[in-house]
Amino acid sequence: MKATHKLLFVLCPMLVLVFIYYSSGKLHLYVWGQKPPPVSEDIGSENRIIDSVMDQQGFLLDGKLPQELVYKYGNLTAANCKQGYAAAKMTAIYPKFVQPAPMFLDRNFKRLAKVTKFLPPFGFKSQERIIDTILTTTKKYGLSPELDSMSCKRCIIVGNGGILANKSLGPRIDEYDVVVRLNEAPVKGYTKDVGTKTTMRITYPEGAIQKSERYEKDSLFVFIAFKPLDFKWLRHMIFKEKLQRTEGFWKSVASKVPREPWEMRILNPYFIQEAAFQFIGLPLNNGVMGKGNIPTLGTVAITMALHNCDEVAVAGFGYDMNTPHAPLHYYESVKMSAIKECFLTQVHVSTSKPEDQSRNPLRSSDLQYFRTFSRSFRTWVFWTPC
Repeated sequence: MKATHKLLFVLCPMLVLVFIYYSSGKLHLYVWGQKPPPVSEDIGSENRIIDSVMDQQGFLLDGKLPQELVYKYGNLTAANCKQGYAAAKMTAIYPKFVQPAPMFLDRNFKRLAKVTKFLPPFGFKSQERIIDTILTTTKKYGLSPELDSMSCKRCIIVGNGGILANKSLGPRIDEYDVVVRLNEAPVKGYTKDVGTKTTMRITYPEGAIQKSERYEKDSLFVFIAFKPLDFKWLRHMIFKEKLQRTEGFWKSVASKVPREPWEMRILNPYFIQEAAFQFIGLPLNNGVMGKGNIPTLGTVAITMALHNCDEVAVAGFGYDMNTPHAPLHYYESVKMSAIKECFLTQVHVSTSKPEDQSRNPLRSSDLQYFRTFSRSFRTWVFWTPC
């Protein structure tokens, strides 16, 4: 083993301990497009905020719900959906949180002031015309009449991590009202561990399933754009047009999506912006996509759920470096050992050169975000890196 690798192997546990220390916190909430609410008259709550220690992103580090919320939610059984719980927990942890944010873009998308001035992926500046054409065709902008009418929704974000393998969480995952999956992670053949239900699948051109038979029945195709070219691709998919050129994509893309226009949605880009700049603290770079300022799709999906679900859970996120022969993803044979050296090297890089974080298999900032989430919400399968 090289000397530098030995040094990194020793440093990694120390770095993780630092991440754990700084991410054991408490989050806070107000409203999409509105001013923050007035300071509470409750002296106990006011003193709790004033006396609390915050990290550099504004997360409170004491980790406790206000007593009135402990009483409210503590009296509910596991069978009861905890209405407003995710928002309440965010309110208790992150004072700058603004809860109502539409999940998908609709025909009134130009009114979303927080994203109108940003280029993709943090907004839709310069793409208004093509988005309007797409939304005029899709015609539907919610989950479903049944889900949209629910007074309390339980959501779970299912990651692609190999730590889902052989955990038999499938039945538990299917109990949730909204099951969110990412990119092309398969369901067929893995239902024991990942469930059978798919409410939506969030993806982008390079991450979309390329074989039509692998799409689940009745799930929503939720599109997330990282560059202007992505919107052109979506337009081709919606209008069932043949792709003439694929230059500009970093890998092969799907040539068709077996969904009707009304089964397609555009994810609100605010969730990318908030996850990157507010929750994780990635470099703003003048609001332009660059090295090290794009959050992972998992963090974006969790951010979306925190705004739109009453209860939020995650399963299958992260890398278990203590099990080198475990699968990297639950659906493939590549082992953890294949990325261990890369992980160790990139953790070192990410702590010294933030501009290089775009190459990390797991950025330290994303790790901190998931750590904070796991201590504040319901997380079944997590990981212990290093």
